[in-house]
Amino acid sequence: MDKTAAYIENWLATQCESASLEGFVVGVSGGIDSAVTSTLCARTGKKVIVLNMPIHQAPEQVTLSTGHIKWLEETYDNVTGITVDLTPSFQALGSTFPRDIQDGLTMANTRSRLRMLTLYAFASHHRMMVAGTGNKVEDFGVGFYTKYGDGGVDLSPLADLFKTQVYALGRFLGVDDGILSAAPTDGLWEDDRTDESQIGATYPELEWAMSFEENAGNELEITSRQKEVLEIYRDFHRANEHKMIPIPVCTIPREL
Repeated sequence: MDKTAAYIENWLATQCESASLEGFVVGVSGGIDSAVTSTLCARTGKKVIVLNMPIHQAPEQVTLSTGHIKWLEETYDNVTGITVDLTPSFQALGSTFPRDIQDGLTMANTRSRLRMLTLYAFASHHRMMVAGTGNKVEDFGVGFYTKYGDGGVDLSPLADLFKTQVYALGRFLGVDDGILSAAPTDGLWEDDRTDESQIGATYPELEWAMSFEENAGNELEITSRQKEVLEIYRDFHRANEHKMIPIPVCTIPREL
């Protein structure tokens, strides 16, 4: 993992320098992806702002995110941690939006987009880049993220790593055991639902399905559970493919 970490750190630094910007802004949630991303950004030596942005957040998630920020600040002198409580802003949106559009998924995605606005406010002011935290299976497999929410970033350092590889990288980087052992969750709901409970499959299972699809595997040779996982993967991929491709552009024929 040392070579992978070094490669990503150099890539991040090069991207930042090419854009003539000062460093990185990262939203920290208490999860493994944001912990690894923020640590890699810190290791570049560039200025890094890590934002904790609770919105009706579960206490255990806040504990993990604040603990990680404290560790980063103590370990890297180029890191500044800031907490912005977005709960009042989210409540204000709730009082502004018509009640009939405030279903669970809409408001969960609104939380993510509110955080994106906050990340870019800091990034714009400090001339920094917003570093994304998505990994390969989430971003390009099942599309398990919010379009223009946590998917709204300037660069994506983990997008070619499976979730299991991100965990391995986190262990190498010294990420807290509490984060490494916590069940993955998007933290966008009032309850404690996990990613697995929402998707219906674990990340190792989804990684298998993604590799199976990429390698055109033989469905006659897989188990009943693998067939079930494959269908889950395909359903999510079809439904979320619009997130993974460039915005459709209407090109007007020259002869018109």
